[in-house]
Formats: sequence, structure tokens, C-alpha cells
Amino acid sequence: MSDRSDPVRILVIDDEQPIGELVRGYLEREGWLVSVATDGDEGLRHAREHRPDVVVLDLMLPGVDGTEICRRLRTFSDAYVIMLTAKSEEVDKLVGLAIGADDYMTKPFSPRELVGRIRAMLRRPRSSTVAATAGLEVDVARRAVRADDRPIELTRTEFDILARLAREPGVVVDRPSLLAAVWGPGYDDDHVVDVHIANLRRKLDDDPERPRFVETVRGVGYRLVTR
Repeated sequence: MSDRSDPVRILVIDDEQPIGELVRGYLEREGWLVSVATDGDEGLRHAREHRPDVVVLDLMLPGVDGTEICRRLRTFSDAYVIMLTAKSEEVDKLVGLAIGADDYMTKPFSPRELVGRIRAMLRRPRSSTVAATAGLEVDVARRAVRADDRPIELTRTEFDILARLAREPGVVVDRPSLLAAVWGPGYDDDHVVDVHIANLRRKLDDDPERPRFVETVRGVGYRLVTR
């Protein structure tokens, strides 16, 4: 992400131009630099050239849909991704999160809520270095993770969850606390946490049945293993 002394750059990818311009208006009032693309290919070109900090991505794009655009985006960008979907089925939301989206909102949505979600993302802590546990190192200042001395590529949300757990190794962090720390107060979708934890474990090569790094405390939340 760019230095906070620089304006936050946001890319909106939505084929419905009135929605894109409405969102642009709300986001620009925050002092953020906003660009709007009306199809996925245009959005990817812009993302490669301008490196946005946040991407607001419509799932139902013509041609190449939002899930494929998100998948391609994740090959070169660690921008926060908020996926917009007109679908209400839980599977669509979970697929979006599984391929690297950080959050989702269902249309019709409140532009003010979108602003709040982005603010919460940008407030996530970025300071200090944490040596988490044996075999795992979390460098918060550099946003870098090493497991068994190999670098691990994480999305921003995956990293932020791990950094929150690493602040208190061995201490159980319940889902509401993770949601508040990573997504902001008032966010109450436990599935979001569970999907990102699953993605995090896969990248760390961490078996949930015999966890070395992230342990599930059933009915409560998660903790970083210290043994």
C-alpha cells in the first residue's frame, strides 16, 4: 500500500456507469483518488499501471466476470478488494473470499457503508515487528511472513488476521474480536473470518487437525500456537 502521506488510490470496476459514478462521488469526498473502469480488462490494465490501494469490484461483469478478474488481480497486486454482488447466495460470497477478495457487499448497498468499510481497512495497524512462534515470523512493519524460513505471500486481510493473532501468541482471539480488529466495529459475519483462516492455513501448509501455527478453539475463535 502507498505511504499514508500520499492520497489513497481506489479503483472501482463496475459496468453500471451510474453506480460507478455514484461510488466515485462518495469516495472522492474522503479525499481519495478514484478511477472507474467499466469492464474487467480495462480495470486490470489500470491496476497494473497505477497500483491502487483498494479495488471495489463488481462480481457480475460482462465477458470475464469478477471472480476471474479478482483471481488475475491477485497475481500482481495486494490491494484490498471489496467485491460487490447482486447475488444473495452464500456460496457466491464464499467463492469471492476464497479467491482473494477481502470483503464483500451485496447490491443494493449503501455508499456510506462502503466508505466505512474502506476506512476500517485503511486503519488496520501497520507498525512493529512480531516474532510469532517457532517456525513462523511475522514482520508487521514490512508486512512480510516467513514459515520454516520460506517467504509466504498473503493477501492483506490474511496478513492482518495473522498479525492480530501474533500480537498475543497462545491467547484465544474470538471471532468478534478478529472482525473488529480487521474489518471494523459492527461487522458480524463469522464466515468471513473462517474462510480467510482456511486460506491462511493453506498457504502456511498448516494442517487444521494437527496445527503448527493457527489453532481452532471450537465455539470461540483462534489462537497462535506457541508450543
